[in-house]
Amino acid sequence: MDDMDSTEVKTAKGRQEDEVKQFSVFMENKVGRLLDIVKMFSQAQVHVVALSILDTSDAAIVRLVTDDPDSARAMFQEHGLAFTEVPLVVVELSSSAADLKAVLTALLQAECNIHSAYSLLTRPRGKAALALHVEDGEVAMEVLQANQFRLLTQKDISR
Repeated sequence: MDDMDSTEVKTAKGRQEDEVKQFSVFMENKVGRLLDIVKMFSQAQVHVVALSILDTSDAAIVRLVTDDPDSARAMFQEHGLAFTEVPLVVVELSSSAADLKAVLTALLQAECNIHSAYSLLTRPRGKAALALHVEDGEVAMEVLQANQFRLLTQKDISR
């Protein structure tokens, strides 16, 4: 492998390590189950920084982002909780409502489909942030950066 290939591998690996991860946890729809997960995290000093719930009569899918994805993953495995993991694109928004429209317009122009979206509970740098699970993360990141949006990494949302 020549030097150029080595740099590309490091860059790709670095990007992957900095990706914000969304965990989708599958659980029975039972009162108190979400609190159980939050307590489990709290005991390990892991914080939920974004949350979305899809509820059905029998089960729930809890989508969440934590400030420590490695610990969260280990806890899910240790407690036998079924989960999946996908990378997110997290974009910082100003206080202007026009930012949301501009983000959505840029993604539409790039024909980048949004599978899910929700805001972060914490406000990195005091600004709102939108977590996006998109069809093509590379395209989404390129078009958002080209439109002068700041993208957040795992380092930005970790404590």
